[in-house]
Amino acid sequence: MDLKDQLKNLFPEHVSEPEKDDTVEDNSIWLQDDPILCKYEKRKGKPITIIDGYNGSDADFKQLAKELKTTLSVGGSFKDGKIILQGDYRDKIMAILKTKGFNVKRVGG
Repeated sequence: MDLKDQLKNLFPEHVSEPEKDDTVEDNSIWLQDDPILCKYEKRKGKPITIIDGYNGSDADFKQLAKELKTTLSVGGSFKDGKIILQGDYRDKIMAILKTKGFNVKRVGG
């Protein structure tokens, strides 16, 4: 007897909830047709990487910003529909976004 059978014997009137299908991801990010722009700039003498051009919702883009910051272990922010990361991480960011299914275009230098 497995655990479900034992619980049915103990509580015969209890109705169990249907099992959820784990194949569908709840936190999927909306993908777009236009490429995301990955720019390099210097502000106050320090290098930054700007990711711009996302057409989806801000919540999805904020989630993507958080994933990039934790994956790369860098500081950054989300302002005015752009992700701003400290340092020049264009190659790594482009590789991460391509594995997620985005089209990425490198801009600048």
